[in-house]
Amino acid sequence: MMTRSIELNHAGHWRGMIILGMTAILLLFLAVFSGAHADPPKKPIRVLMVGGGASHDFDTWYKGTDVQTLSERNFAEVTYTDNTDEVLSYLDKIDVLYLTNNQPFKDAKTREAIMKFAENGKGLVLGHAALWYNWADWPEYNLKLVSGGSRGHDKYGPFEVTAVNKKHPVMKGVPAKFTLKDELYYHKVDPNGAGIEVLATAKNEKPEAYPSVFVVKHPNARIVGIALGHDGESHDLQAYKQLLRNAVRWVAK
Repeated sequence: MMTRSIELNHAGHWRGMIILGMTAILLLFLAVFSGAHADPPKKPIRVLMVGGGASHDFDTWYKGTDVQTLSERNFAEVTYTDNTDEVLSYLDKIDVLYLTNNQPFKDAKTREAIMKFAENGKGLVLGHAALWYNWADWPEYNLKLVSGGSRGHDKYGPFEVTAVNKKHPVMKGVPAKFTLKDELYYHKVDPNGAGIEVLATAKNEKPEAYPSVFVVKHPNARIVGIALGHDGESHDLQAYKQLLRNAVRWVAK
């Protein structure tokens, strides 16, 4: 009888451990899921996403994946365009301008309107290709809206992203460290610009770390730069999705 009792106690013990383990896994899953989708805005954030240009599949990763990421659970109403001539007609109807393009803005009025959009305190998210020095005939863009930019990057490959300000709202729910494959942009700050607050850095086996997620210290606008985003290795990553949604929410306020 005693042996039987011991066996039952052991069985009960292991059943309890299994239940506790499954509960812990469920709670972890819920925490991760809720971190990515918690507290949707009271009404969808109106976003204009501008893509198009060279060296990137804008239709797949921005028009496709990023639009889906931002549209989930009515988080945002996203309009995507790769026609830069259309941008001017949307600026008075949106909360956030999300620039991802490296194609030129040929219309001077559109350029002026984007600068005015920032001066009026609106929100901008600048993604990957839009953080390059793309437009020699529009130096105000890199000086005032990016406060610098990139003129080079490492060969596409793995590197580590490390949060340096985990308390900022843009970094909420984002892992303190994560690894991905992307183009590691050599982002440099222009000392004549407004300056930036670095939220996360990117580094591979080389000694120097570069800003990867940052806030531009614009006097009026809220601007977030996200240097990640070459292809699906970024856009399909949960950490990237969280960053993007956080950035859009923060600049929209």
